[in-house]
Amino acid sequence: DSSGILEPSYQYGASPLNDTSHLQQLKTFLFGYPLHNSLAPLLHAKLFKRLSLPWTYSLMETEDASQFTPALREANVIGCAVTMPYKVSMMSAVDEVTAEGRIIGAINTVFIRKTQDGQPVYIGTNTDCIGVREAFLQNFPDVLKHSTGKPGLVIGAGGACRSSIYALWKWLGTSKIYLVNRLESEVTDMIHSLRTAGFEGELIHVSSVEMAESLEPPVLVVGTVPDFPPRDEGEVVARKIVTSFLSKENKGYVLEMCYHPNPRTEFFEIATWAGWKVLYGTEAMIYQGVAQQALWTE
Repeated sequence: DSSGILEPSYQYGASPLNDTSHLQQLKTFLFGYPLHNSLAPLLHAKLFKRLSLPWTYSLMETEDASQFTPALREANVIGCAVTMPYKVSMMSAVDEVTAEGRIIGAINTVFIRKTQDGQPVYIGTNTDCIGVREAFLQNFPDVLKHSTGKPGLVIGAGGACRSSIYALWKWLGTSKIYLVNRLESEVTDMIHSLRTAGFEGELIHVSSVEMAESLEPPVLVVGTVPDFPPRDEGEVVARKIVTSFLSKENKGYVLEMCYHPNPRTEFFEIATWAGWKVLYGTEAMIYQGVAQQALWTE
């Protein structure tokens, strides 16, 4: 249990599996829309095969949210994954939400535990944050020596941004987290929402190049925005701020979460050229999937 998620999961009850579960045709699925670009079925088919499990992972591509609960509660379903546009709305469709899911404000995974009288409990959690954490830890085993007590930087203000903030704060030792985004209103809303949910770390919205130049350099950087050239003024300023941080003398580690349609994005190239160690977003995607498997198969 390298991801440290299994033990806490048993606070909700015992594993729903029995001695013959590994022989049964149990099912998992991904619920979302659209799903045509998802790499998840390939990943989970390989992981199930590696564990010698005859289990399946299928795509449930629908715009009808009401299909979720009946599908999840089928007798041979052992859990599921949730993606856009349902990561927030399906928090109310499960029995419990873990601390990381609650603070991030979104779930991407549902797993099952059983109460003492055998009743299933459906628990929503967020393994995207574990994907971010493990991408850094597995690729750079000594990263904590450099990141602990130092600032981090997250670019963007969407769901991937929130799970990245959580990972940097909870597990990767950052002293404070700089936020760079095209719209100030999105950052303000996100900070308010995180605080309301119990987030206790220090968040700093960096709104100008001058401000970036005056700040201590970050050691960990996570990019969470799509791979488009900056167009409007907010995007142009955000890119200049990020470039200012990357051009500081001290270099660290970058995770570029965007990997579609091409994992080698413009931001990936800028960070590499500036001398940073850069990871593809597929790394985080793989490790969040491994964490899902741990919750489903143990």
